[in-house]
Amino acid sequence: MTRSLYICYFGLREPLVQTQVLPYLRELAKSGAAIFLLTFEAQRWDQAQAREQLRADGIEWFASRYHKRPTVPATLFDILAGALRAIWIVRRNGIGIIHARSHVPALMGAIAKRFTRAKLLFDIRGLMADEYAESGNWRADGWLYRVAKRVERFLLRTSDAFVVLTDRARAELFANEAKPVAVIPCCIDPARFAGVVRASGSPAGGGSEGAPEARTTPIVIVYVGSLGHTYMPREMAEFFAAAKAADARVFPLILTQSRPELIREHLAAFGFASDEYRVGFASAAELPSHLAASDIAISFVRPGYSKLASSPTKFAEYLACGLPVISTRGIGDLDAQIANARAGVLLDGLDRASYRRAFEAVQELRRDEALPRRCRALAMSEYDLHAVGGARYARIYARLQER
Repeated sequence: MTRSLYICYFGLREPLVQTQVLPYLRELAKSGAAIFLLTFEAQRWDQAQAREQLRADGIEWFASRYHKRPTVPATLFDILAGALRAIWIVRRNGIGIIHARSHVPALMGAIAKRFTRAKLLFDIRGLMADEYAESGNWRADGWLYRVAKRVERFLLRTSDAFVVLTDRARAELFANEAKPVAVIPCCIDPARFAGVVRASGSPAGGGSEGAPEARTTPIVIVYVGSLGHTYMPREMAEFFAAAKAADARVFPLILTQSRPELIREHLAAFGFASDEYRVGFASAAELPSHLAASDIAISFVRPGYSKLASSPTKFAEYLACGLPVISTRGIGDLDAQIANARAGVLLDGLDRASYRRAFEAVQELRRDEALPRRCRALAMSEYDLHAVGGARYARIYARLQER
């Protein structure tokens, strides 16, 4: 039996862990693997019920303490403590694979590998150093960036197999790699979105364009996710303004865990009254119904080198609900997927004219009644948790066991 320790440098209750870690681990457990999970918890909480639930799912959970400040010493301490904990878990349970989610856990795993017989699977969730530099958190010529890139090169040499999110990342990082490499994007569980695809792709979201209800029904343009430098709230607000200038029915819906003020101030600056949009939060359970009530989705991510390795979860969620997507260019594999499936529109630039052209193009695309089916078909072929995510993880585990 395959026995794997999955190391994640987040707390169990984090939304990312709930939607992008545990579903994969449950799939692996269903395939017959014995799964052990190590997370890092920022706060103390009663973990007994969660531990029992995970055990019922085939996952044995261990929790370590997360230390935040001072940033660099705290992270170094966690790396050492995590490595020691990993060595203990691996030896005690006869684990053969250390599955590390991103760079910090991979460094823990690399240390643990030296003191055990386990193989290291480096699950690369992005180009960490480049992401920090492009977001302005690190200087591109600073010591933190240089050290992180050196560590990344060490991990690429040390690891026994790799997972990346995109085909572009595989081509960039592993063009001549002999070790196993799998492309596994941020997947979704189709069951969450079953039955929520809109019945029509018409510009009014139902009925013919000339019908009276079509002329008054709002056109809901939805954005899901964080707000900030990388996720371009000002540009999104200007896009909404350009779309509303083209069609007064446009109604922005922003579902975010970030502070609403990050986009409200920009919407106000571009002329939106407080009743002409909505900013709120939707839980994972509530999200499908909000998307089902929308007409168009947007995915604005600031382009950069690191984004070749990016797989926005929101993109798969949009598609699963049959929504066409307006996206910035250069983000992971989205350019090719959107163009090949005719599942949305790519922005030509970040200016009013480009925004208006994109909106008008997606409105024309929505006249095609087959559009929702194409979007959902793309979601199922590229982002299905079971057929894509779980199956590919099981295959790379099997390849590691054979080596």
